[in-house]
Amino acid sequence: MKPSKIVRINVTTGQIDDFYYSGKNIVEEPFLSVPVKKCFDTPKKGSPGKAYGYYYPPKNGNFKAPDGSLPPVLLKVHGGPTAAASLAMDLQKQYFTSRGIAIFDMDYRGSTGYGTAYRNLLKLKWGVYDIEDCLAGALFLVSEGLVDVDKLLISGGSSGGYTTLACLTFDTNNPRVFAAGTSYYGICDLSALAEHTHKFESHYTDTMIAPYPEQEAVYKARSPLFHTEQFKNPCCFFQGLLDKVVPPEQSQTMYTTLKDQGTTCAYVSFDDEEHGFKKAENKKKALDGEFYFYSQILGFEAADPDIEIPIANLPEKQNPKKRHRKNK
Repeated sequence: MKPSKIVRINVTTGQIDDFYYSGKNIVEEPFLSVPVKKCFDTPKKGSPGKAYGYYYPPKNGNFKAPDGSLPPVLLKVHGGPTAAASLAMDLQKQYFTSRGIAIFDMDYRGSTGYGTAYRNLLKLKWGVYDIEDCLAGALFLVSEGLVDVDKLLISGGSSGGYTTLACLTFDTNNPRVFAAGTSYYGICDLSALAEHTHKFESHYTDTMIAPYPEQEAVYKARSPLFHTEQFKNPCCFFQGLLDKVVPPEQSQTMYTTLKDQGTTCAYVSFDDEEHGFKKAENKKKALDGEFYFYSQILGFEAADPDIEIPIANLPEKQNPKKRHRKNK
């Protein structure tokens, strides 16, 4: 894994030469986590089959985990919703793996890159299959003995933020799968998305969810904003106040509702960001803040200085509860 570069390929000889290279490797090998592709069974209902993901184990050449311990894992949900996990060098993933948190980059049913039939599985099933597969993927890692069942985390942006919030809302497992999650400008109200999304994706939700407004009830049934009473686990929100794709009112309303009902939650907004953060200082604050949030939920001390964000309804002593789950 190396930083991006432009190459020149001789189509006659096949020789590849570097044309432009951004510089030396930013991450040294002792700190570089290399992903391993994983395949697991999807739930035996609806459309049973396979789903995929890329597992990045924790790696830091200066530290070693205690013997017999298992790491937390952060399940990353791509946007789209019909996009795909990327194997390109991503320093945000390495940020977490170098700090002892594994990454599982999900390609749920409907993701691009596995053929048309796989891609089409998500039609009318967004808010169903992506949730099922994220929950199943996290528990698969537990069954493989790779991660700690009490330290499963989830994060995503835009439609990935929606899936994150939906997993935390509609999970029927007892105990619930994820200990906490983070939404980056995530969709809370699917009806609002159908009504106000930009022209490029107009009527996209008709294909992914149901015809709108004819079947508005389906949109409300799958929208976390209308089911906050089911939302129990901690969640952190990061939102750009100039966002026109997912207006900030969605995350603001959901955060306020969760806070008022006593759920542990955090909200950080950026008045100079739109849909997808662009400024380096804002990206850093969000990344550090997300890590800090997990440190408070899982009960470890974040070594990085000056990364605190305000967290509502945080108990004085936050220790992860042991959840004795039978691995399936």
